[in-house]
Amino acid sequence: MSEPEASAPGRVERSLAVMIVSVIGLSFICMVVVLVAGLATGGQGMNTTFWGVLAFIPWIGLPIGLVLMIVLLVLSMRRRLRDARGSR
Repeated sequence: MSEPEASAPGRVERSLAVMIVSVIGLSFICMVVVLVAGLATGGQGMNTTFWGVLAFIPWIGLPIGLVLMIVLLVLSMRRRLRDARGSR
């Protein structure tokens, strides 16, 4: 018997994947920029609002990225279970 073909990820799953990469990527870029700027300036002049916001973005972005990853995992598992049940 041939194996049934699995369904492709839907629009929601692809959108979630793009959001995850964007949010975590932006958080990582902000961390690197803050670290490099802090090393380059020796920490002088980094107590402005701009640097504070840039340093705060990973505190929000990384947990949001984690929650989005969990949602994507659950949706993917549900789709695979539905495919497995439908093939019987």
